[in-house]
Amino acid sequence: MTVVGPFGLSVRDQALEADVQSGLAAVEAGLLDATKSDVPFITEAAQHLVLAGGKRFRPLLVMLAAQFGDPHAPGVVPSAVVVELTHLATLYHDDVMDEADVRRGVPSANARWSNSIAVLTGDFLFARASHTLADLGPEAVRIQSEAFERLVTGQILETAGPTDGRDPVDHYLDVLGGKTGSLVAVSCRFGAMMAGADRSVVDTLTQYGERLGVAFQLADDVLDIASDSHESGKTPGTDLREGVPTLPVLRLRAAAAAHGRAEDLELVALIDGDLTDDERHAEVLRRLRVHPALEQARRDTVRYAEEARAMLAPLPDGYAKAALAELCDAVVHRAG
Repeated sequence: MTVVGPFGLSVRDQALEADVQSGLAAVEAGLLDATKSDVPFITEAAQHLVLAGGKRFRPLLVMLAAQFGDPHAPGVVPSAVVVELTHLATLYHDDVMDEADVRRGVPSANARWSNSIAVLTGDFLFARASHTLADLGPEAVRIQSEAFERLVTGQILETAGPTDGRDPVDHYLDVLGGKTGSLVAVSCRFGAMMAGADRSVVDTLTQYGERLGVAFQLADDVLDIASDSHESGKTPGTDLREGVPTLPVLRLRAAAAAHGRAEDLELVALIDGDLTDDERHAEVLRRLRVHPALEQARRDTVRYAEEARAMLAPLPDGYAKAALAELCDAVVHRAG
């Protein structure tokens, strides 16, 4: 048994291990190649987050989904490069919107250079992803464009907030389906599709990816509150300090509105105050870590991960299916 990647994914088959490892190595080379420019500064900025590392969660899913067809088909690795380039591009833009200083343990592009450079570098990565995508055929272009539309729509909806009368938690889960679920779903879809898997298998893996993507983001929400480490590449409580809505805080607000408990209302008031104050920020983190809202967010994470696992049922048994099921456990473990 070999452990692959930062998720501790245990691969119990040598052929699967070889395919995944060689595929991810090829993706890494493809990312470096796709981020090169004739202008050295553009290369430096575009490779800033590539060289900082990352989980390569989406390329891993491409490789595993490809096991249900021909994993060595020529479109598999390029499609993984496309989804990771798209993901990286959104990170550059997210850091500008969030005014983030750190990403993956290194200074964010906007902090190192400027907001303008970060935005334009993200645009450069989108352009390079489109260039690679064009070689994969019109269906792949359509699928990626639809996913990207969902991703951007999710980002806009998050920024705009829920409409009057809309439950904020339901709104947020819809946001995550667009922002995160869409591209994770496409990762699974591309892997299976490029490998020539049956349409039913492609559809099944797409649904799996959608739910796994939401679970993955919910686990990040929990980690932002619960973790004392820097495993996400960000300081714990970063989203909280920046006023980014996350599920534990939304669950807290819902509880405060429904029951009006003094301690809940007081905690909401603290969150709505100045969290640039380190003592206030630390107090909010301390109280959220023992609040039932955090445990409820953990249960939501488990629910989505279990829904993802259930989607795998129609697939043929084998090491690839077992690895995909284990990823559901890995996501839940992150939020544990």
